[in-house]
Amino acid sequence: MKIAVTGTSGQVVTSLVEAAAAMPDIQLVPVGRPDLDLANPTSVRQAILDVKPDIVVSAAACTMVDRVEDERNLAYTINVVGAAAVAEVAATLHVPIIHLSSNYVFSGDEPYPYDEEDEAEPKTVYGYTKLRGERAVASVNPRHIILRTSGLYSPFGHNFVRTMLRIAAERQRIAVVSDQWGNPTSALDLADAILLVATHPTRHHTGIFHVAGTGETSWSGFARYIFEVSRTHGGPFAEVQEVASADYRTRAKRPSNSCLSTDKFDRIFGWRAPIWQSSVVPVVRRIINADYPRFRPKARGKRKA
Repeated sequence: MKIAVTGTSGQVVTSLVEAAAAMPDIQLVPVGRPDLDLANPTSVRQAILDVKPDIVVSAAACTMVDRVEDERNLAYTINVVGAAAVAEVAATLHVPIIHLSSNYVFSGDEPYPYDEEDEAEPKTVYGYTKLRGERAVASVNPRHIILRTSGLYSPFGHNFVRTMLRIAAERQRIAVVSDQWGNPTSALDLADAILLVATHPTRHHTGIFHVAGTGETSWSGFARYIFEVSRTHGGPFAEVQEVASADYRTRAKRPSNSCLSTDKFDRIFGWRAPIWQSSVVPVVRRIINADYPRFRPKARGKRKA
Protein backbone atom coordinates (compact mmCIF):
# COMPACT_ATOMS: atom_id res chain seq x y z
CA MET A 1 0.00 0.00 0.00
CA LYS A 2 1.26 3.45 -0.92
CA ILE A 3 0.29 6.31 1.39
CA ALA A 4 0.82 9.96 0.49
CA VAL A 5 1.03 12.28 3.49
CA THR A 6 1.09 16.06 3.25
CA GLY A 7 4.05 17.66 4.98
CA THR A 8 7.64 16.57 5.46
CA SER A 9 8.85 17.66 8.88
CA GLY A 10 5.99 18.00 11.36
CA GLN A 11 5.46 15.87 14.46
CA VAL A 12 2.85 13.64 12.86
CA VAL A 13 4.67 13.16 9.56
CA THR A 14 7.96 12.35 11.29
CA SER A 15 6.15 9.89 13.56
CA LEU A 16 4.42 8.31 10.57
CA VAL A 17 7.71 7.87 8.73
CA GLU A 18 9.18 6.16 11.79
CA ALA A 19 6.18 3.87 12.29
CA ALA A 20 5.84 2.96 8.61
CA ALA A 21 9.52 1.97 8.45
CA ALA A 22 8.62 -1.08 10.54
CA MET A 23 5.79 -2.08 8.18
CA PRO A 24 7.20 -3.63 4.99
CA ASP A 25 3.81 -3.58 3.24
CA ILE A 26 3.54 0.21 3.62
CA GLN A 27 5.25 2.73 1.36
CA LEU A 28 4.85 6.13 2.98
CA VAL A 29 5.55 9.12 0.73
CA PRO A 30 5.71 12.56 2.41
CA VAL A 31 4.93 15.39 0.02
CA GLY A 32 5.66 19.00 0.91
CA ARG A 33 7.39 22.12 -0.27
CA PRO A 34 8.56 22.92 -2.85
CA ASP A 35 6.52 20.24 -4.66
CA LEU A 36 3.35 20.75 -2.62
CA ASP A 37 2.21 24.16 -1.43
CA LEU A 38 -1.17 24.16 0.32
CA ALA A 39 -1.67 27.76 -0.76
CA ASN A 40 -1.45 26.62 -4.40
CA PRO A 41 -4.15 24.05 -5.31
CA THR A 42 -2.47 23.33 -8.65
CA SER A 43 0.72 22.24 -6.92
CA VAL A 44 -1.30 20.14 -4.47
CA ARG A 45 -3.00 18.32 -7.30
CA GLN A 46 0.17 17.61 -9.26
CA ALA A 47 2.24 16.54 -6.24
CA ILE A 48 -0.31 13.96 -5.12
CA LEU A 49 -1.10 12.75 -8.64
CA ASP A 50 2.61 12.08 -9.12
CA VAL A 51 2.62 9.75 -6.10
CA LYS A 52 -0.40 7.71 -7.26
CA PRO A 53 -1.32 6.77 -3.67
CA ASP A 54 -3.81 4.20 -2.42
CA ILE A 55 -4.78 6.58 0.39
CA VAL A 56 -3.95 10.17 1.35
CA VAL A 57 -3.22 11.49 4.84
CA SER A 58 -3.84 15.23 5.17
CA ALA A 59 -1.50 16.15 8.03
CA ALA A 60 -0.04 19.54 7.05
CA ALA A 61 -1.80 22.58 8.50
CA CYS A 62 -1.31 26.08 9.80
CA THR A 63 -1.18 25.47 13.57
CA MET A 64 0.16 28.80 14.87
CA VAL A 65 -2.78 29.38 17.17
CA ASP A 66 -1.83 32.86 18.38
CA ARG A 67 -0.36 34.21 15.15
CA VAL A 68 -3.39 33.43 13.00
CA GLU A 69 -5.63 35.55 15.21
CA ASP A 70 -4.06 38.41 13.24
CA GLU A 71 -3.49 36.48 9.98
CA ARG A 72 -6.87 34.98 9.25
CA ASN A 73 -6.33 34.77 5.51
CA LEU A 74 -3.24 32.62 6.02
CA ALA A 75 -5.10 30.18 8.26
CA TYR A 76 -8.08 30.02 5.90
CA THR A 77 -5.92 29.46 2.84
CA ILE A 78 -3.99 26.58 4.40
CA ASN A 79 -6.57 24.95 6.67
CA VAL A 80 -9.62 25.29 4.45
CA VAL A 81 -8.66 25.86 0.81
CA GLY A 82 -5.55 23.70 1.06
CA ALA A 83 -7.33 20.90 2.90
CA ALA A 84 -10.11 20.92 0.30
CA ALA A 85 -7.55 20.71 -2.51
CA VAL A 86 -5.95 17.64 -0.93
CA ALA A 87 -9.34 15.97 -0.48
CA GLU A 88 -10.37 16.81 -4.03
CA VAL A 89 -7.35 15.22 -5.66
CA ALA A 90 -7.86 12.12 -3.49
CA ALA A 91 -11.45 12.01 -4.77
CA THR A 92 -10.18 12.35 -8.34
CA LEU A 93 -8.02 9.28 -7.73
CA HIS A 94 -10.98 7.50 -6.09
CA VAL A 95 -9.00 6.95 -2.89
CA PRO A 96 -9.85 7.72 0.75
CA ILE A 97 -8.47 10.63 2.73
CA ILE A 98 -7.58 10.70 6.41
CA HIS A 99 -7.72 14.33 7.51
CA LEU A 100 -6.33 15.51 10.85
CA SER A 101 -8.23 18.03 12.91
CA SER A 102 -8.26 19.43 16.42
CA ASN A 103 -10.12 19.77 19.71
CA TYR A 104 -10.09 23.51 18.96
CA VAL A 105 -13.27 23.03 16.93
CA PHE A 106 -15.03 22.94 20.32
CA SER A 107 -15.55 25.85 22.69
CA GLY A 108 -13.94 24.03 25.59
CA ASP A 109 -16.66 25.29 27.93
CA GLU A 110 -18.40 21.98 28.66
CA PRO A 111 -17.43 19.95 31.76
CA TYR A 112 -17.24 16.55 30.03
CA PRO A 113 -15.04 14.97 27.33
CA TYR A 114 -16.35 15.95 23.91
CA ASP A 115 -17.58 13.21 21.61
CA GLU A 116 -18.08 13.33 17.86
CA GLU A 117 -21.75 14.29 18.15
CA ASP A 118 -21.18 17.34 20.33
CA GLU A 119 -21.73 20.71 18.72
CA ALA A 120 -18.61 22.31 17.28
CA GLU A 121 -18.34 25.90 18.45
CA PRO A 122 -14.81 27.21 17.92
CA LYS A 123 -13.66 30.35 19.72
CA THR A 124 -10.41 30.95 17.85
CA VAL A 125 -9.45 31.60 14.25
CA TYR A 126 -7.46 28.39 14.26
CA GLY A 127 -10.45 26.38 15.50
CA TYR A 128 -12.79 28.06 13.03
CA THR A 129 -10.55 27.24 10.07
CA LYS A 130 -10.06 23.65 11.23
CA LEU A 131 -13.83 23.21 11.42
CA ARG A 132 -14.32 24.75 7.99
CA GLY A 133 -11.54 22.48 6.73
CA GLU A 134 -13.35 19.41 8.09
CA ARG A 135 -16.51 20.40 6.27
CA ALA A 136 -14.67 21.17 3.05
CA VAL A 137 -12.95 17.77 3.10
CA ALA A 138 -16.23 15.97 3.74
CA SER A 139 -18.01 17.86 0.97
CA VAL A 140 -15.52 17.05 -1.80
CA ASN A 141 -14.54 13.47 -0.91
CA PRO A 142 -17.22 11.08 0.38
CA ARG A 143 -14.48 8.60 1.37
CA HIS A 144 -13.16 10.62 4.27
CA ILE A 145 -12.12 9.92 7.83
CA ILE A 146 -11.51 12.97 9.99
CA LEU A 147 -9.39 12.39 13.09
CA ARG A 148 -9.56 15.04 15.80
CA THR A 149 -6.82 15.00 18.40
CA SER A 150 -5.62 17.03 21.37
CA GLY A 151 -2.39 18.06 23.10
CA LEU A 152 0.11 16.59 20.64
CA TYR A 153 3.70 16.02 21.70
CA SER A 154 6.60 13.90 20.45
CA PRO A 155 10.40 13.72 20.39
CA PHE A 156 10.25 15.94 17.29
CA GLY A 157 9.56 19.58 16.48
CA HIS A 158 7.92 22.14 18.76
CA ASN A 159 5.61 20.88 21.48
CA PHE A 160 4.85 21.17 25.19
CA VAL A 161 7.17 18.39 26.35
CA ARG A 162 10.17 19.75 24.48
CA THR A 163 9.39 23.29 25.63
CA MET A 164 9.13 22.28 29.29
CA LEU A 165 12.46 20.44 29.18
CA ARG A 166 14.15 23.33 27.40
CA ILE A 167 12.95 25.86 29.98
CA ALA A 168 13.78 23.53 32.87
CA ALA A 169 17.36 23.40 31.62
CA GLU A 170 17.52 27.15 32.31
CA ARG A 171 15.19 27.77 35.28
CA GLN A 172 14.37 26.19 38.62
CA ARG A 173 10.70 27.21 38.62
CA ILE A 174 8.16 27.32 35.79
CA ALA A 175 4.65 28.80 35.88
CA VAL A 176 2.09 26.56 34.16
CA VAL A 177 -1.69 26.97 33.94
CA SER A 178 -3.68 24.64 36.17
CA ASP A 179 -7.24 25.30 34.98
CA GLN A 180 -6.96 23.97 31.41
CA TRP A 181 -7.46 20.22 31.01
CA GLY A 182 -6.92 17.79 28.16
CA ASN A 183 -5.61 14.45 26.94
CA PRO A 184 -1.86 14.59 26.27
CA THR A 185 -1.42 12.69 23.00
CA SER A 186 1.83 11.26 21.71
CA ALA A 187 2.23 11.77 17.97
CA LEU A 188 3.82 8.31 17.98
CA ASP A 189 0.49 6.88 19.17
CA LEU A 190 -1.45 9.02 16.70
CA ALA A 191 0.75 7.66 13.89
CA ASP A 192 -0.15 4.12 14.96
CA ALA A 193 -3.84 5.05 14.84
CA ILE A 194 -3.52 6.59 11.38
CA LEU A 195 -1.77 3.53 9.98
CA LEU A 196 -4.37 1.29 11.60
CA VAL A 197 -7.13 3.21 9.85
CA ALA A 198 -5.25 3.15 6.55
CA THR A 199 -4.83 -0.63 6.65
CA HIS A 200 -8.04 -1.59 8.45
CA PRO A 201 -10.67 -3.67 6.61
CA THR A 202 -13.27 -1.03 7.55
CA ARG A 203 -11.16 1.91 6.39
CA HIS A 204 -13.91 2.84 3.95
CA HIS A 205 -16.05 3.82 6.92
CA THR A 206 -16.51 7.58 6.79
CA GLY A 207 -16.99 10.26 9.37
CA ILE A 208 -15.37 11.96 12.33
CA PHE A 209 -13.41 10.15 15.03
CA HIS A 210 -11.51 11.31 18.11
CA VAL A 211 -8.03 9.94 18.82
CA ALA A 212 -6.26 11.12 21.97
CA GLY A 213 -4.26 9.84 24.91
CA THR A 214 -6.24 7.90 27.49
CA GLY A 215 -6.79 9.85 30.69
CA GLU A 216 -6.95 13.53 31.52
CA THR A 217 -4.74 16.06 33.25
CA SER A 218 -4.14 19.78 33.53
CA TRP A 219 -1.19 21.45 31.83
CA SER A 220 0.43 21.89 35.23
CA GLY A 221 -0.13 18.21 36.01
CA PHE A 222 1.34 17.30 32.65
CA ALA A 223 4.40 19.45 33.31
CA ARG A 224 4.86 17.96 36.77
CA TYR A 225 4.85 14.44 35.35
CA ILE A 226 7.28 15.39 32.57
CA PHE A 227 9.74 16.64 35.18
CA GLU A 228 9.23 13.57 37.36
CA VAL A 229 10.15 11.32 34.45
CA SER A 230 13.00 13.56 33.34
CA ARG A 231 14.50 13.73 36.81
CA THR A 232 14.34 9.93 37.13
CA HIS A 233 16.32 9.61 33.90
CA GLY A 234 18.85 12.33 34.68
CA GLY A 235 17.32 15.10 32.60
CA PRO A 236 16.19 18.69 33.29
CA PHE A 237 13.46 19.24 35.87
CA ALA A 238 11.89 22.20 37.63
CA GLU A 239 9.37 23.14 40.27
CA VAL A 240 5.92 23.80 38.78
CA GLN A 241 4.11 26.91 39.96
CA GLU A 242 0.39 26.66 39.23
CA VAL A 243 -1.22 29.76 37.73
CA ALA A 244 -4.69 30.57 36.45
CA SER A 245 -5.41 31.18 32.77
CA ALA A 246 -6.43 34.72 33.68
CA ASP A 247 -2.85 35.35 34.82
CA TYR A 248 -1.32 33.88 31.66
CA ARG A 249 -2.67 35.87 28.74
CA THR A 250 -2.37 34.61 25.18
CA ARG A 251 -3.51 36.17 21.91
CA ALA A 252 -5.89 33.27 21.25
CA LYS A 253 -8.12 32.01 24.04
CA ARG A 254 -7.17 28.50 25.12
CA PRO A 255 -10.02 26.07 25.86
CA SER A 256 -10.60 25.20 29.51
CA ASN A 257 -11.55 21.68 28.48
CA SER A 258 -9.73 19.99 25.60
CA CYS A 259 -10.72 16.46 26.63
CA LEU A 260 -11.97 14.16 23.88
CA SER A 261 -13.93 10.93 24.19
CA THR A 262 -12.35 8.18 22.05
CA ASP A 263 -15.04 5.53 22.57
CA LYS A 264 -16.23 5.66 18.96
CA PHE A 265 -12.76 4.99 17.53
CA ASP A 266 -12.32 2.09 19.96
CA ARG A 267 -15.70 0.67 18.99
CA ILE A 268 -15.09 0.81 15.22
CA PHE A 269 -11.36 0.11 14.99
CA GLY A 270 -10.73 -1.81 18.21
CA TRP A 271 -7.90 0.46 19.36
CA ARG A 272 -7.43 2.96 22.14
CA ALA A 273 -4.32 5.02 22.87
CA PRO A 274 -2.28 4.02 25.93
CA ILE A 275 -2.68 5.74 29.28
CA TRP A 276 -1.07 9.11 28.68
CA GLN A 277 1.58 8.69 31.39
CA SER A 278 2.95 5.54 29.77
CA SER A 279 3.40 7.31 26.44
CA VAL A 280 5.22 10.27 28.01
CA VAL A 281 8.06 8.14 29.39
CA PRO A 282 9.68 6.99 26.11
CA VAL A 283 9.31 10.45 24.57
CA VAL A 284 11.02 12.17 27.49
CA ARG A 285 13.79 9.58 27.47
CA ARG A 286 14.42 10.12 23.76
CA ILE A 287 14.55 13.89 24.16
CA ILE A 288 16.98 13.61 27.08
CA ASN A 289 19.23 11.21 25.18
CA ALA A 290 19.27 13.48 22.13
CA ASP A 291 19.36 16.95 23.67
CA TYR A 292 20.35 16.86 27.35
CA PRO A 293 23.02 14.24 28.01
CA ARG A 294 25.08 16.90 29.82
CA PHE A 295 22.50 17.01 32.63
CA ARG A 296 23.03 13.40 33.63
CA PRO A 297 23.27 13.18 36.59
CA LYS A 298 25.97 15.27 38.22
CA ALA A 299 24.98 18.70 36.88
CA ARG A 300 21.47 18.37 38.34
CA GLY A 301 22.55 16.87 41.64
CA LYS A 302 23.33 20.34 42.98
CA ARG A 303 19.82 21.63 42.46
CA LYS A 304 17.74 22.14 45.57
CA ALA A 305 14.55 20.15 45.77
